[in-house]
Amino acid sequence: MKKTSLILLMFCALNSFAQQKKDTKMTHILKNKNLEICIDMPLANYQFSRFDWTSKITAVKFKGIPVSSQEKIYEDKENVFGKGFYNEFGIKMPIGFDDIKDGEYFTKIGVGSLKKEGDTYGFSKAYEIRPAKFNVIEAANKLIVECESQTVNGYAYVLRKEIELLESSFVIHYQLRNTGKKCITTNEYVHNFLGINKELMGSDYILKFPFDLKSESFDAIVNPEEKVVVEEKQITFNGTPEEQFFFGNLTNNKMVDAHWELINTKSKIGISETGSFKTNKINLWGWKHVISPELFYDVNVEAGKTIEWSRTYNLFEIN
Repeated sequence: MKKTSLILLMFCALNSFAQQKKDTKMTHILKNKNLEICIDMPLANYQFSRFDWTSKITAVKFKGIPVSSQEKIYEDKENVFGKGFYNEFGIKMPIGFDDIKDGEYFTKIGVGSLKKEGDTYGFSKAYEIRPAKFNVIEAANKLIVECESQTVNGYAYVLRKEIELLESSFVIHYQLRNTGKKCITTNEYVHNFLGINKELMGSDYILKFPFDLKSESFDAIVNPEEKVVVEEKQITFNGTPEEQFFFGNLTNNKMVDAHWELINTKSKIGISETGSFKTNKINLWGWKHVISPELFYDVNVEAGKTIEWSRTYNLFEIN
């Protein structure tokens, strides 16, 4: 074999190995002097049927201190639960679910096509999945993930998600293009599994909202130990909840600024989320180790149209 041919063969082999290594990469890290954001690739780890695979932000640290947690206290070895800043489309509004029979498939944005089983959709149910197509573009301060769906009963879309790292903040940019024949109507939220410096929920935490909280108008209240205290514009704790808590529809269907702010007075660190939209639905879930404010965005996009929205997370120190 000629020397040039041997060199070419070696180059091709190395290039093929490098491409395989890139294709099997599990996690991408965005990092600067203040923030570190860990993002799982679409086909890595979590591949359950609930949360969006295009922006699996598993953990965030601010100046070396973790500000995110996970859904369960114990280790999630099978990667079926939420963590970090996982988002979801259609927790109670699955696209096309009611129009099909058992055994047929419906659309779950950011995941793929799910096989219908039963008359009622359950967001925590393990549905059989036909995954969508995913494409990842890496850059110095951002990660872009594109998700192209199959056409299912007239529904189809292309979702483009961009996670951008700034000095002490990060932004999740959404672009949803309806490539099908039917209007897409659903909603989207980020679960926000928060826990600052791994400290349990308690008197050091304050969760603030930019509107009046009136517990008598909430859709649901699950607060069995009464350790979660609803005040005029904030949520506090009089102890560490051993049981899960939930407050449904804090806005009472009124349109408000999509914003919350969580501070920990012991660690002297805060985090906030601000949507580029108004919202008429905010839920709150949590447990002893985690608190999750959820800002819902209504998705309504006609065939052939594109919509865009964003969520900005700011990290800061407090005096």
